[in-house]
Amino acid sequence: MQIGSTNTSTINIGVSGDTVNIPSGVTIANAGTATGFGGTNTPAFYASSDNTLSVANNTNTDAACNVVAFDSNSAYSTSTFRFTPGVTGKYFFYIQTRISESSGRIQVALYKNGSVLTQSSGNIEMENSGGGNNTFTGVNGSCITNCTSTSDYFEAFVWHKDGSTKNMTNRVFMGYRIIE
Repeated sequence: MQIGSTNTSTINIGVSGDTVNIPSGVTIANAGTATGFGGTNTPAFYASSDNTLSVANNTNTDAACNVVAFDSNSAYSTSTFRFTPGVTGKYFFYIQTRISESSGRIQVALYKNGSVLTQSSGNIEMENSGGGNNTFTGVNGSCITNCTSTSDYFEAFVWHKDGSTKNMTNRVFMGYRIIE
């Protein structure tokens, strides 16, 4: 069945406030452009580090991810290392770091508005790459949280407990809004 004619550019079904029901089992086929459906997972960003970060023992230190691979809404700052989405909703975040020496505990944490929101930690364990080169494992963490204000901001922090200043490498901080 065709509704409208070839001279019609827009066909409206219902008016504002109406509910249009599509029964279970119905397939909606689209051969044109669909607008207003679903959404995009933005704002979104991915930042990493291109340097080594010296972290004092038992001190929460900003992960300082200074290289932005992408930033859909220009919401990540490489000067403050903060993600300020400016859009409320639920967000997924991921943080990772590696430590290049010694043993002990290592941790990553997500901060919201300057306070710890969640953290993930583990033991530093030495790996042998098979060629006699020893490296140390890292830790990663992820979470889903609410951004309830357009001024909320999020930061990634790293920490270790190994007695002296240690170097952290391969830091990553990323996040995106979840479409509900």
